Amino acid sequence: MSVQQTLKAIANPVRREILTILKAGRLSAGEISDNFALSHATVSSHLKLLKEADLIRESKYKNFIYYELNLSVFEETMFWLKGFLGEEDEN
Repeated sequence: MSVQQTLKAIANPVRREILTILKAGRLSAGEISDNFALSHATVSSHLKLLKEADLIRESKYKNFIYYELNLSVFEETMFWLKGFLGEEDEN
C-alpha cells in the first residue's frame, strides 16, 4: 500500500477515531458504529476506506464482520516518516 493512501485515510478525524477504538482489539462493525452519532452506512464507508488503505483487516464469523488493525502498515508508514528526521533527531 502506498504511504499517500495511508496518509489520506488517516487525514479524517472519524477514521482516526475508528483506528483508536480498534487499538483495544477486534470489533464488529456494529460495535464500532455504537461509538459514533453517525449512520451505519457512514461508518461502513469509513471502514471501507480504511480497509482499502490496508490499515484494517476484516474477518467474517457467522453473520458478523469483524475489524482489527493491520499494524504492519503503521510500521511501514512510521519507517517512511522517520526518514525525514535528521540523524541528531533519531535519539
